[in-house]
Amino acid sequence: MPVQLHSPSDEEGDEARIEIIPLIDIMFFLLAAFMLVSLSMTQLHRVPIALPDASTGIAESKTPPFQIAVDANGVTTWDSKIVTLSEITARLKAEAKPDETRVLIAADAEARHKQVLGVLNAVRDAGIEKVSFESKNPNP
Repeated sequence: MPVQLHSPSDEEGDEARIEIIPLIDIMFFLLAAFMLVSLSMTQLHRVPIALPDASTGIAESKTPPFQIAVDANGVTTWDSKIVTLSEITARLKAEAKPDETRVLIAADAEARHKQVLGVLNAVRDAGIEKVSFESKNPNP
């Protein structure tokens, strides 16, 4: 038996219909919400670091494939995993192409110079020459 959308007592003959405009509004709202959530999740793979200020820094347009971080306590992390200097060298030798690979070192403002230089030496021991240091602009 077919479903009747109006009762037989309807004399006007109006048919039930679905309003499209509110559905489109809801879809745009959901799209915007998902975009904002996905944009806020882009830096989740990093350890929180207080970067030092550098007014003469040049903004990189490309993100390097390898990002290594040194926190205030001198702990070195790569993709949120604690690594040693020898692991950095071995991993870069295995995964990187010496002429094309770029490495970004992000060191906390309170990190010791010795730990940062140790990471730099580990990267250079792997044959990588394109190394950058991350900083923040004091006047955004």
